[in-house]
Formats: sequence, C-alpha cells, structure tokens
Amino acid sequence: MGFFDKFKSKSKESAQVSADIIYAPMTGEVKNIAECEDPVFAQEIVGKGTMIVPSEGKIFAPVDGNVSMLADTGHALGITSASGLEILIHIGLDTVELEGAPFNIKVKQDENVKKGDLLLEFDIEQIKANGKSTQSPVIITNPDGYEINILKIGHINQGDELIEVRKI
Repeated sequence: MGFFDKFKSKSKESAQVSADIIYAPMTGEVKNIAECEDPVFAQEIVGKGTMIVPSEGKIFAPVDGNVSMLADTGHALGITSASGLEILIHIGLDTVELEGAPFNIKVKQDENVKKGDLLLEFDIEQIKANGKSTQSPVIITNPDGYEINILKIGHINQGDELIEVRKI
C-alpha cells in the first residue's frame, strides 16, 4: 500500500458512511422541484428536494425515523431520519384549505416508523375536484452541510430510491 492509497481508502470509507438514501414515499411522476406551481417550493425556500405527482393515494415512510411534524389536517408531515435529516412530505398544494377532508392519517406525532410503513392515505380525485394541485414536494428542510442528488425523474414506485444525501 502506497502513501496515497491510505488517503484513498479513508475517503472511500467516509463517503460510504455519510450517504443516506431517501426512498419514494409514494408512487407517481417525479418532477424537478423548479417546476412546482408553488414558488416557495420551486425556489427551494423551504429546503432542497423534488416533487412527485402521485398516481396512488398512499404515503409511506421514506426512511426509518420519527414523525417529527404532523399537520392536523393531514396535508403535510415531517420525518426526522435516524441520521438527523428532516424530510417534509407535503401532499398537494394549498391542500390545507381542504381542512383534512381528503386525508386519513395512520400515524401519530412523535411515533417511530420504519421505511415502508403506511403513514397516511388521501383521495387524489377529491383534491382535484376541489381545484387543488396534487404536486407533492418531498423536501430536505435542513440541507446545509449536505450534497443532495435527485436519483430519478419520471415514473417512480413507492419504495424506489429517490434522493441521495451525502455530508459535505
């Protein structure tokens, strides 16, 4: 092993340790967050990530973690991963105005969840019938110190790899 090989192996080890994968919380069409109709999400004011236009009305845990935020109306929830990433899943745009009608929450605030656990169900057609967009941002709200890479654009199934997050 040469002198530079010592540095190479260390950087490989640290890269492996510091990478997190966020899995798709829903099935649908992944789009660039810059295309979001809501400028707060499109301009990444809330954080960095992507959005999914859902084709099924179910949200699953994208990581092992804790339900750290749960809107009473069910339109948004936050999960803090075991490594400290804060992930916001916002179902539709302006759906808070629907006062919870299309949402059926399956978890509680501060509940620990495992990747793939069902978090909530929602009625896509009811959201659309009320004139609301189903564009659903999936955002890392504490992006400082991380490199965030969107792994897929286009159709995605719940549970597929969606975002890679590496400490920088």
